This record gives sequence, C-alpha cells and structure tokens, in this order.
Amino acid sequence: MESVSPNEETNKGSMWELDQNLDQPMDEEAGRLRNMYREKKFSSILVMRLAFQSLGVVFGDLGTSPLYVFYNTFPRGVDDPEDVVGALSLIIYSLTLIPLLKYVFVVLRANDNGQGGTFALYSLLCRHAKVNPIPNQHRTDEQLTTYSHHTYDENTLAAKVKRWLESHAYKKNALLMLVLLGTCMAIGDGILTPVISVLSAAGGIRVDHPKMSNDVVVLVAVVILVGLFSVQHYGTDKVGWLFAPIVLLWFLLIGAIGALNLWKYDSSVLKAFNPVCIYQYFRRGKRDSWVSLGGILLSITGTEALFADLCHFPVLAVQIAFTLIVFPCLLLAYTGQAAYIVQHKEHASLSDVFYRSIPEGIYWPMLVIATAAAIVASQATISATFSIIKQALALGCFPRVKVVHTSKKFLGQIYIPDINWVLMILCIAVTAGFKNQSQIGNAYGTAVVIVMVVTTFLMIPIMLLVWRSHWILVSIFIALSLFVELPYLSAVLFKIDQGGWVPLVIAAAFLIIMYVWHYGTVKRYEFEMHSKVSMAWILGLGPSLGLVRVPGIGFVYTELASGVPHIFSHFITNLPAIHSVVVFVCVKYLPVYTVPVEERFLVKRIGPKNFHMFRCVARYGYKDLHKKDDDFEKMLYDSLSLFVRLESMMDGYSDSDEYSLPAQQTEKTMDLTATVNGNDNADLSYASSCDLIQPAPSQGSGMVSSSGSRQTCQTTGDELEFLNRCKEAGVVHILGNTIVRARRESGIVKKIAVDYIYAFLRRICRENSVIFNVPHESLLNVGQIFYI
Repeated sequence: MESVSPNEETNKGSMWELDQNLDQPMDEEAGRLRNMYREKKFSSILVMRLAFQSLGVVFGDLGTSPLYVFYNTFPRGVDDPEDVVGALSLIIYSLTLIPLLKYVFVVLRANDNGQGGTFALYSLLCRHAKVNPIPNQHRTDEQLTTYSHHTYDENTLAAKVKRWLESHAYKKNALLMLVLLGTCMAIGDGILTPVISVLSAAGGIRVDHPKMSNDVVVLVAVVILVGLFSVQHYGTDKVGWLFAPIVLLWFLLIGAIGALNLWKYDSSVLKAFNPVCIYQYFRRGKRDSWVSLGGILLSITGTEALFADLCHFPVLAVQIAFTLIVFPCLLLAYTGQAAYIVQHKEHASLSDVFYRSIPEGIYWPMLVIATAAAIVASQATISATFSIIKQALALGCFPRVKVVHTSKKFLGQIYIPDINWVLMILCIAVTAGFKNQSQIGNAYGTAVVIVMVVTTFLMIPIMLLVWRSHWILVSIFIALSLFVELPYLSAVLFKIDQGGWVPLVIAAAFLIIMYVWHYGTVKRYEFEMHSKVSMAWILGLGPSLGLVRVPGIGFVYTELASGVPHIFSHFITNLPAIHSVVVFVCVKYLPVYTVPVEERFLVKRIGPKNFHMFRCVARYGYKDLHKKDDDFEKMLYDSLSLFVRLESMMDGYSDSDEYSLPAQQTEKTMDLTATVNGNDNADLSYASSCDLIQPAPSQGSGMVSSSGSRQTCQTTGDELEFLNRCKEAGVVHILGNTIVRARRESGIVKKIAVDYIYAFLRRICRENSVIFNVPHESLLNVGQIFYI
C-alpha cells in the first residue's frame, strides 16, 4: 500500500540527529514535525489507487451481506410479492441513511488521525475534556504534535458541555461504560461476522448437492474458520495482498447479476425506491413486519467495521470507493434478488436464494469468489478486534496480553495470539452450536445495532466539543440516526430468545473483564498517589539509617509522573542502599494514536546534580507498542545521556516540578525529548540537599556511606563519564508487584471482583518485565499488599 503510517517517517530520526540539530530554529523544526502528522494531501491518481485498495480492507463485511439478508428477513418464505418490495424499500433507505449519510459523510470525519472506532472517539473527548478516570496527564503532554485540541470561550455551548462532563465522577464513569459497551459489542461482532459470512458462503454447496447434510456444510465452515485463524500470525500485510481485487470482482459480479435479474425477471420492484412502500409494508404485516427488521438490519452490517477499520486510508478514498462501487453494486444486488424472489415464490425457504439467482454457467466461480469474499469480510472484523483490544490495553481496560506488530510499514497491523485463539474457539462454538443461519443472524444484528447506537450517542459530545457544531445540526444528526436505529434495536430485542442473547453474553463477559481490570488499575493508581513520599523524607534517611550508594543504575518503574513511589520507600526502608544513579520511570499512555519518537521521553533531574536522581516519563499512544526487538533499556539510557548534554545549555537551576524549559532556551530546545531539571519539592534547597546523600565516587566500586565528604557538582563531561561507568557496573530494573485485596468489611460483589476476578486476571496477564523486554537477571520485584 502507498499509505505509510506517520510513525514510519518518525522512526527514521533519532535522538542523536536531534542533538546535532540544536541550532535549528524552533519554529522550523516544530513545523516539520507538525506537518509530518498533519493529514496528508494526496494526488488524484493516488486517491483513486487508495480507494481501490480500501475495498479489500474496509468493505468486505458490508459487501457479503447479500448472502443472507433476504433469508433472515423471510425465514419461512414469501406469500405476498408486495412484502418483498416493502423489504427492498427498507434496505434501500437503510443503506442510504446509515452507511452513506451517517457514516461515510459524517462519522468518518470524527477519526483520530485516521484511526476509527469507539476508542478513537473517546480519545478525542479525553483531549478536549478531562474525562479520563486516571488523571495522569501533564500540561506538557498537550504540546505533542499529535495532541490537537481546542480552547473554548467561557460562555460558548462547547464550554458548558465541557464543564458538565467534568463536573462529576459518575458522568466520566458513565461515558467510559458507554465506550466499553460499544467496544464489547464490537468484539462480539468480530466473533459473529466470520461465522455468518463463512457459513452462508459454504451453504452454497447445497444448491448443486441438495441432499447434502447441513452437518457437512457446518464442517466445511469450521475447516475454513480454523484455516483463517491459523494464518493470522502472518498479518494482513502478507496474507491480504489479494483482498482488494477479490472484493472488487465480488462487487462487480453481484452488481451485474443483480442488473441481469432485474431485466430478466421483474423490473416492477423498482417501485421500492418510493418510500411509501415502507409504510404499506408495516401496515400489512404489522408485528411480523416489525420483527422482520432484524433481518433487514443485516443489510447494513459491516458499517460499524467500516469505521473501526479506518486505517491507512484518507477519508476521501473511502468515500469515493463507497459512492462509486459499493453503494450502487449493493443496490443492484438487492434489487435483482428481489426481482428473482417475486418470480419464484414457490421456494419454501430463501436460505440459498443468492446462489439460485446466479446464472448456471457461473455458479461454481461465484461459489469460490463468495467464499473468498467471506474470508475477506472475516479478516476485516478480526483485525478490527485486535485493534480494539490494543486500544483497551492503552486505556488500562484490558489485561496485558502479547501484541505482535506484523508489519514494519503499517503501524496499525497487529496480531494478538491469545485473543486470536479465543476468537477461533468462540466462532467454532457458535457455528457448531447453532447451525441455523437465522439464529446466528439474530445474534449478529443485535451486536451491530448496539454498536451503531453507542456511536450515535458518542457523536453528540464530539460534534459539540471537537467540531463545535451548532446545536441544531447536532439535533438533526441525532434525530435522523435514532429514527432508523431505534426501530432496529427494538426489533432485535424481540429475538433475544432466538439467538440474540449470544452477543449479550459475550459482551457481558468482556465487559466484566474490562471493568474489573480498569477498576483495579484506577485503585492501584490512587494508592500510588496517596502513598507517595516526599523527597525530604528520602533525603532525611541518609544520616539516620546510613543509606549507602552502590555502583550501577537503578530504573524504578512507577505509575506516577511526579513524586516518589511507595515501592521505592518500601525498598530502601528494608534495604537501606540505593544505586549511584536512580531513575524513576513512568510509562503512560496518552489519548493520541501515536507519540513521535522525538517527543516520547521526558527527562528531568530530581535534587542536585551530585545526587544523580532523575525522572523519565515514557509516553505512548494507543497505537504504539513496546515491540520485542526494541531495547527499552537503551532508549532510557540514551534519553538520560541526551538530557545531561542538553542541561549544560540551560541557565540556572529550577526547583519547580514543571516539565518545561527556561524561557531563554525555549526556542532552541522545545522540540527535544529531554526537558528541564526540576526538584520534586520546592522547599528543598540545592545546598542543603548536597550534604545529605553523597554519590559513589567515580573511581569507587563498593558501598559508600552517606556520611562521606561533600563533593562538588560535576561538569557535564564528568557526569556523562560517571553515567557510563555506572552503566558498566550494572543496570537493575525495580518493578513493583502490588497485590490488591478487598477489605474485610467489603461487600460480597467487591470481594468477588477484587479477590477472585482481578487476582485471576493478574495471574494470567503478561508481566511488565516481559512488555519492557527486561532481562530476567537484572529484574528486581518489590512486593507489597494494599486493601481497597
């Protein structure tokens, strides 16, 4: 593909290149970075090429709906031809209002630098309002080139909405629950899409072999599903190069067959373009017509995946592909099927109406192409599920699992082995358990319509805060969307007992996992915040306990971006010795899709120079990842060394806790990853701090008492040499192993959630040491228990 992720260009740079370009003006360098992450301008030819390529990634799910829509709408067959016309009219206007108008021309504009889905909407809201339950952001984070947001006048509608969202914690939690609900339903969609698509495509075999058992069709579908999930580790970049031609051929064939059937059988079905047919359809069928909406809803399934899979393609390319290829071909396909059904009412079931409407000469080629298109549609939702889980990880709403980047070229192409096999098992269970396309269709429709309704409600604050739209436009959008989606939602609720319960159970299971994990994460962060200790306390331990400095560098991992974590005080209280160089490392995710490498690390000094204590904040977006081949330790050390070199350019010493630069140096170093040296406590003076704990002498190699003679502050060259010697002496990574327990007086629900569910998830999730690729021999876990 031509659409290269911004991170590819960023990776070409390095800290050393930044160091060599310190003399460049700030506006020139910052302008280069911001232009890199600005929406790209594509030539007309490239846009058309990207529109072609988007067919294989974005529209596979939506394009395979003609395989099963009419069967799920009329599972018992058709008695009145006018009912077919009324159903066709509903399909036409549903496709027009939801995929075309709502998603393609409105919702797609709410992407986060090309990233779509409910978490992308949530990240936009988190940047424009303080709704993140974990308040670990600093105002320097807002200076990122990818952190775009607005400021509001006090009396504007957007400012009032912002204050309303930020006013109470329950509103933030309600917003998070809404996002999690949409996310869990999207995961259910990722399970049901492969099932119904592959099973419907494989069912075409029975047209040529009518006596074939349904169990054989199910077995074929299971084999295809196992093969599909088995090749996921190769990544869509390797296995998906044929997707776009397959889907384009599929759309052209179903459009051509639909036009042929329309001309061959009954062109009178074109009156379905008159919306009056919808009114007549409901007047005739009443409750039955209302219930049939659950089947008609399947004509717009894949629309939610269209938004979730919005990666590496400009919005214009997706709009062109939908309006020129997808939309007209789908209209022709459904219209042609309706014309065939009107002339063949004798079919007791419409389960194979798609294949029966195909001319005999191309039956087998269409069966092969339909199966391939179903696999493509499944691939799109599986990839979207991986992206959703990755975003949930970044938000602290999902246990840590292994995430593999399958492409060095495309940032969003990932593979999650654990989730892949869970999806496969669930897909096989649903396929073998139901065997009935109608019940699977009911379940599929329930998941899809709930995702759509959630997206509609999330668009309200997006339009008000991010777009600053007039409330009348917002009201029109919401009214039109809910006018279509609420009837569909009410229809699928009638079929809860006919398969619609499946996505609800799946979503409930994932929702419990996500909410419990997020609850534990928030409580751990609150514990870190409330139990952090002051620098004055640590400095005071020197003469009282004989605190010593041992050669080496100690990286202390913490959730905090400021303050001294409790695990560090717990450690030195029981073992009064610290390394010659101590670096508090905070890894946090921001509500942006990526953090440029040049801006990823913030470094500052804690205390005086000869105290050799630093803080490093590593910032990541929800698409970034600690890849296995990245040497996180080397990146930390390089950031530390760069900071020491840059520090010599700064005038004076700051005791503030701000991640900022002295005004006289801002123009030179605003774009650099290393920032000001600040003390965590402004009441400590530089002189008094120097007397308390002395670092090990540069030539020393043992434990040195804190009562040693006072040393003068070193020059930049001396400190760099000192850092190198400490690195050669050894590096230790100190990680906290915090165990969370519910208090004895807690309720039974809280005890089950914390002591059993959260504890189980903690045991099976990946350790931080694995994520950061920390060598086992240099790892030190510090255990502690706290009760909530």
